[in-house]
Amino acid sequence: MTQEEIKTTDIWELYQKGQNFMSKIYANTDMNFRMYNGDQWAGLKIKGVEKIQHNFIKKIVKHKVGTITANLFAVNYSPENIETNEFMEIAQKTCDLLNKKASKVWDKDFMNKKIKKVCRKSAINGESIVYVDYDETNNIPINEIISKNDIIFGDENEEEIQLQPWIIIRQRKTISELQTLARNYEVKEEDVLNIRGDSDLGSASGESAKNEIEDKCWLLTKLYRENGTVHFSQATKYCDLKNDIDTGLTLYQIAHYNWEDVEGSARGIGEVEQLIPNQLETNKTAMRRALTIKNIAYPQKVVNIDLINNPDAINRVGSTIKFKNVGNVRASDVFMNASAGTISPDSEKFQNELINLSTEINNAGDAVTGNINPESASGRAILAVQNAQNQPLNDQLIGLKSFIEDLARIWFEMWRVYAKDGLLIEDEQTDNITGQKTTNQVLVPQYVLEALRTSVKVDITPKGAFDKYAQELSLENMFTAGKIPFEEYVEALDTDSVMPKQKLEIILKKRAEKEKQINEYELQAAQLKNQAQKEMSYAQDIENISSAGNEMINQATASM
Repeated sequence: MTQEEIKTTDIWELYQKGQNFMSKIYANTDMNFRMYNGDQWAGLKIKGVEKIQHNFIKKIVKHKVGTITANLFAVNYSPENIETNEFMEIAQKTCDLLNKKASKVWDKDFMNKKIKKVCRKSAINGESIVYVDYDETNNIPINEIISKNDIIFGDENEEEIQLQPWIIIRQRKTISELQTLARNYEVKEEDVLNIRGDSDLGSASGESAKNEIEDKCWLLTKLYRENGTVHFSQATKYCDLKNDIDTGLTLYQIAHYNWEDVEGSARGIGEVEQLIPNQLETNKTAMRRALTIKNIAYPQKVVNIDLINNPDAINRVGSTIKFKNVGNVRASDVFMNASAGTISPDSEKFQNELINLSTEINNAGDAVTGNINPESASGRAILAVQNAQNQPLNDQLIGLKSFIEDLARIWFEMWRVYAKDGLLIEDEQTDNITGQKTTNQVLVPQYVLEALRTSVKVDITPKGAFDKYAQELSLENMFTAGKIPFEEYVEALDTDSVMPKQKLEIILKKRAEKEKQINEYELQAAQLKNQAQKEMSYAQDIENISSAGNEMINQATASM
């Protein structure tokens, strides 16, 4: 049976309906990443001059992403709406254990790296999406970053993702992988063989993704709600893999981060799209200036070719042009250089103004990106400048925090629904006296997870370069002013501080060891002195007794 004779799946038909809307998104994605990566002359044919560009887009994006992700994030679950005091203690302990579980997931799934990537993709292309799957063997969520090209919303005008009527997620998979998956799902073999490769790569995100070695096709996952829970179905173009599976979850397992919201749209807009006009004009101005300079250095020639004996020599540097003997002919009648004009200083001024205005307006000028002399400014002053300049990024930081909170809620939902035999969590304890660490396996019963309703907080620790500098300088000032001793100053320093905390701790350790030795010597000296004093006192007592004895003998002798 040919592909034309095979009926396409219902999910594929629904997916195709969204392609008209998505076509603009596909085009914008390619353009945004090209502009960010420096391929800013794509599709343009220019002869006679190099394609010059001053890529300030990347500078702005990298600065803003770096500013936001300079913070460290941590998931913190806390209980709420607890009706009884008896359960409150259980709820609080469970949240403490969940926080340890979330911390393990965060580290194991390299979430700090993923958060940076999410933020960068969103700044470049307007939005970023994380699709959360679940590893039932280890009871941990798996967080997969997907392109905005790979998600279609049932209502593209609805900004809140949890209110979507349905969502389709597409993933590019190899044919062998999908056929194995279908057989594991017990799909009929005749239907398994309908999973075939395609060349539908025009909408793939990135130029590299448009070239494949193995045969692949799209796997479509449709998420939707029925009776208060999320269901899903999976299909390729010609084969249904799963139909109407109840996940038990009340939340779509998707976290969505818009760089900037667009009114009346589920989609966002990033930095790049708004900077493209200025970037292109900057590049064109630079190219025009380069072309003018080239024409001045190598002007065009105006020649009467019929009066030249050796026309091949015209374009050779230093060659002699020989005229034909045709009578009284001036050189200017045969050969001359065309006037190329001069470069107006306004062109350079205009080019620089475009770059400066684009960076300053987008809060990526010199004062923000690091061209501040920390030696001539206090830590507080530097931090104040930074904070003032970074105020426009508050919306993005708040949005990123909300995005991580959404992820944490999805994680809890999955633990609540899928840990049917209870959730096993490693509980590490440290002895306050000995410092020894012990790890115990604690089983949180499923009914406790079911009864627990959590509020999710995301703690943010400032770790930016200037934040750290300001903190360290404040500590140093407190120490210098005598408000804290040296030991407390060293203890308060961060492990990754500019001031070498480990070296200072070694100094303190050596100092403590010397003081201990001195104390031991002083103690020994005191003991020897005390012993000597005792011995001297004893000798004195003996002497006194001896003197008293002699006196008694003398008195007795005298009486006789």
